[in-house]
Amino acid sequence: MHPRRSAQWYAGDDRNSYIHRAWMRRGLPADAFDGRPHIAIANTASDLTPCNAHLDEVARSVADGIHRAGGIPLNLPVVSIGETQVRPTAMLWRNMAAMAIEEMLRANPIDGVVLLGGCDKTIPALLMGAASVDLPAVVMPGGPMLTGTFRGVPLGCGTDVWKLSEEVRAGTLSAAEFQRSESSMIRSRGHCNTMGTASTMGLLAEVLGMTLPGVAGTPAPDSRLLEAAHATGVLAVELVDADRRPSAVMTRGSFLNAIVALAALGGSTNAVVHLLAIAGRLGVPLSQDDFDTTGSGVPLLVDLLPAGRFLMDDLYRAGGLHAVLAEVRDLLDPAAITVTGRPLADHLGDARVYDREVIRPRAEPLRPHAGIAVLYGNLAPDGAVVKPAAASPHLLRHRGPAVVFDSVEDLHARLDDPDLDVTADSVLVLRGCGPKGYPGMPEVSNMPLPAKLLEQGVRDMVRVCDGRMSGTAYGTVVLHVAPEAAAGGPLARVRTGDMIVLDVANRRLDADVPAQEWAAREPSPEAAKAYAAPVRGWERLYVDTVGQADTGADCDFLRGSSGDRVSRESH
Repeated sequence: MHPRRSAQWYAGDDRNSYIHRAWMRRGLPADAFDGRPHIAIANTASDLTPCNAHLDEVARSVADGIHRAGGIPLNLPVVSIGETQVRPTAMLWRNMAAMAIEEMLRANPIDGVVLLGGCDKTIPALLMGAASVDLPAVVMPGGPMLTGTFRGVPLGCGTDVWKLSEEVRAGTLSAAEFQRSESSMIRSRGHCNTMGTASTMGLLAEVLGMTLPGVAGTPAPDSRLLEAAHATGVLAVELVDADRRPSAVMTRGSFLNAIVALAALGGSTNAVVHLLAIAGRLGVPLSQDDFDTTGSGVPLLVDLLPAGRFLMDDLYRAGGLHAVLAEVRDLLDPAAITVTGRPLADHLGDARVYDREVIRPRAEPLRPHAGIAVLYGNLAPDGAVVKPAAASPHLLRHRGPAVVFDSVEDLHARLDDPDLDVTADSVLVLRGCGPKGYPGMPEVSNMPLPAKLLEQGVRDMVRVCDGRMSGTAYGTVVLHVAPEAAAGGPLARVRTGDMIVLDVANRRLDADVPAQEWAAREPSPEAAKAYAAPVRGWERLYVDTVGQADTGADCDFLRGSSGDRVSRESH
C-alpha cells in the first residue's frame, strides 16, 4: 500500500504531529491515525443554494459508506453558489469556488474526496478544483426534483418560468395565476427537473467517469440516491487504495464521450464553458470546435424540456443515462475509464429503454443532428454557439436588421416601448454581457421578446449576445459570442439597422456591412459606459484575469494544476 498523504500530518511523535492529532481527537479513537484513509466530503449544502439544501442528508450516507470501508469521513463545507439567488450572476463565482475548493483540498490532511453538488455551477466548480489538486475524487450528484403540476399539466422548472412569464406579458395569463404557479413549480428537494445545466452537468459528470456508474439522474427524493451515496463513500476509500486520480479518469476520450452524450441528451449550452474549463485544469487538449466536429452529427434521443416534452424523473423511469448511452455506444471511446477503473462502455451491458417516447431509438430520433453548432464570422472571430435542438428550424437560416441594446438596463428600458422599430424579422442584439463586461457572463442571452410582437403571436426571434442562457431556456439564440464586446470584440461595433446574417448550416454569423466601413467603425461609447469596472475584491481580480467563452471563461492564473503537495508545516 502506498503511503497515506494524511500521514504527512499525523505520523510521528514530534510536536507538530501531536498538534495535528490532538485537535482532531474529538471523538476519534487513536487508531483513526494509524493509516486509515481520511476522506473529505466537499459539501455544497446551503440554505441559500436551494437545489443543494438536502446535501447534508446525502453527506451522512456518504460518511456511513466511508466508515464501512474503513475510512475516516470528514465533512468539509465549501463555497456554494445558488444559481437562482446570487447577483449579478452565479458564473462570477464559479472560478472563485473552484479556487477555494482546490486550496482547501490541498491544505488539509486528506487522502481523497467525495464531491457533493447539484446546482448549476457547483459540480463544475468541484470538478475544476479537484482536477487542479488531483487527489482521488468521486462526484455524488444531488439529483433532480420531482415534477410539479399546474392547471393539470406538468411544469418544467425554469423552462415554464420563461413560457408563463411571456404569457403574462402577452396578456394570455393573469399575474395572479402566474404567482399561483409558483408553489407548484418547485415540488421537492433537488435541482431543476428539465435538461438544464444542473441536470446536464450531473449526467456529464458520470459520462466523464467521475461518479459511481448509474447514479446520475437519480431524483433527489428517491431513497436510491442515499443508497448510492453510501456506495460512493465505499468507493472513495477504494479510490485512495488504488491511487486512482481525476487525471487518470478524465482523459480526452472522456471529454469527447461527454460531447456525444451532450448532443444525445439535448443538454445545456453551458456545458461548453464548463467542460472547456475542466479540461483546461487537467491540460487535456479540448477546443470549442470539438463540440461541433464530435457532437453536431449526433441525434437527439431524449425528449425532455426545453427541447422536448418530458422531465428528469421521466428519463430516470425510462432507463436513465445508461439507456441513452447504449443507443450511441459505437460513438463512445471504449478506452475511457470511470472511477471504478473499468471503461464506461463496460457499465452499459444490461441497459434497457422502458419508454420509447422518452428515449427514442437511434433510428427514430427526435432530431437527426442535435449537437452544439459553433459559428464564426465577422461578428464572432473566435466563435459563438447555438443549440439547434432548442431553436426554431425556420430561423436557423435568417437575415434581418439588428435592433441593438447596449446593456441589460437598456434592454429592459426599451424592449416594450410601442415605438421600438422592431418586427418578427429583426435580430435582437445584446452586448456587454460577457465575462468581463457584466461581469460574469450572465444567463440573459435568451432575451424576452418585445411585448407588441408577443401580442401578435410571435414566440421566437433570432437573438445574438456575448452572454449565456439558462440551460432551461429555448429559442433561436446565438450566445457566447467571442471576443465579447468588453474585450474589444466586433459585437461592440454593430449598429441598429445593420443586416445580420445567421446561417447555421454553414456555421456563419456575420454583419452584412462593407469591410472597409466595418473596420473603420468605433466601438459603441454607450456600451462602454455600462461595462463592469470593479475597484476591489474578487470582482476586480476576475475582470482582470478572466478568459473568453471559447476557452471556458476560466481565470488565466487558474488554468492547469498544482498537485497536492504542501511543503511547509503550519507551526
